Amino acid sequence: MSGALLYVSLGVATLAVSWAAIIIRLADADPISTAFYRMFFAAILMAPFSLPGLKKHLQLLPAKELRLLALSGIILGLHFASWITSLKYTTISNSVIIVATQPFFVAVIESLAWKDRISRKAVYGMILAFVGMIIISQADFRLGGDHLLGDVLALIGAVCAGAYLLIGRRVRQHLGNRYYVFPVYSLAAITLLIIAVPLKSPLTGFSGTTWLCFLLLALIPTLVGHTLYNYLLKFVRAHLVAVTILGEPIGATVFAAIIFAEIPPLATYIGGALILAGIFLALSRVKSDKSVLETA
Repeated sequence: MSGALLYVSLGVATLAVSWAAIIIRLADADPISTAFYRMFFAAILMAPFSLPGLKKHLQLLPAKELRLLALSGIILGLHFASWITSLKYTTISNSVIIVATQPFFVAVIESLAWKDRISRKAVYGMILAFVGMIIISQADFRLGGDHLLGDVLALIGAVCAGAYLLIGRRVRQHLGNRYYVFPVYSLAAITLLIIAVPLKSPLTGFSGTTWLCFLLLALIPTLVGHTLYNYLLKFVRAHLVAVTILGEPIGATVFAAIIFAEIPPLATYIGGALILAGIFLALSRVKSDKSVLETA
């Protein structure tokens, strides 16, 4: 995969996931119900492309990779359960900013546990983007009560997202993307259903608008955004994909301003510029470093 195509693909995926928080807010449903139907519809839509040949490809997968595949689906379900619930308690900008801290968890695990070397530019880029996130969110951090609970849930979502990307990076080396995402999305839906039952999250009785939101969540941020990210994990180190996700708060904040009239303060523009600069710095060596970008 060429460097130019990589940038375009990462940009499209980031733009797609930026719509998630907006659509979730538009859906009049319990957070766990929303998360479940997002993954349920995504799995249903992927089934025609993934079921033919799925059994054959899974049989060729080592037992360790099968266990990682299952773990990836469970963690993805936990990610959506915690992050989507966070949107009930805190602002869109604060939630997506905190959940976008996932590259820091990815980088630490890659470096310490798996001995993957993180480039100096990538580290500087993540630090720059982190400063940008702090600038954007400093006003929300002063709020307490429910906002604090929302922040904690978003942080849990960030940890889960980081683990999900790391596991995906490993499994995708041995399994095609469509054969990876279908079982992962399916297991995530099952995990969310298991959570929904004891919490008595309603699974029926929604308006037509809410059902449409569920479908849009499956189509745009999931099938386009997450599936494209999973595809790129075969060619790009997990922390670089995660750094790109730092652009999600910018898109979500812009969309929130247009749709919900949540006009961001000056700090958002300053922080957003730093986030974009951090992403560019972290990815700037991609075209010349074969250890970072593998040839398709």
